[in-house]
Amino acid sequence: MTAPLPAHLSPYERALGDRIAELHPKTGWYFRTIADGQVGVGTGVFTTAGSRHRWLWPMFRIAESLGVAFAGWQRDVPFRIENRTVDGTAVAVRHFELPGRTWVMPDIVVLGPNGILRNEIGPHRTVVTTFDIDVRDGAVVLGIRRVGLRLGPLRLTVPRLLSPRIALVERWDEEREQHHVNMTIDAPMLGRVYEYTGFFDYAIESETP
Repeated sequence: MTAPLPAHLSPYERALGDRIAELHPKTGWYFRTIADGQVGVGTGVFTTAGSRHRWLWPMFRIAESLGVAFAGWQRDVPFRIENRTVDGTAVAVRHFELPGRTWVMPDIVVLGPNGILRNEIGPHRTVVTTFDIDVRDGAVVLGIRRVGLRLGPLRLTVPRLLSPRIALVERWDEEREQHHVNMTIDAPMLGRVYEYTGFFDYAIESETP
């Protein structure tokens, strides 16, 4: 039996264990631990992002105010992501440069004692999901297990029959020599309700004093 990896490492690195070696080296580098005093910075463009369904935008305006998902449908959206590893927690902040505004989406990822990853999204960690991580053809594939809401003191879990299917694939594109990310949300009976896909460059930098 493989001994558990040290708790200060990235939750992705601990969840994958030896399987991290199956990733493309560039993808593995993205998901490994970021040392103290350093930050992983990704800059790129989402080819498409948001929801194609105008009638859902009022709902997404609420989600946008909570830092969970933005309202609208956009093409060629510049974005920036900052990744850090803090005491074994993956801390990320994404900046979407939308027309007339910059929308910010923070989140954290931790590894539970059961080996399942937990993602808490928004400045108040309003949306909480648990998910599995897998490796396919050198890419990372994340699949959501459960979705919950944190509304003040309330903790709500979305019933499985109503729970959206959320998937994320991150891989290295050899032709473009860039990282590629594709995230989709599909709701029961509605189909695809939200997505973003695009390419970005990534570097590990020293934090500014």
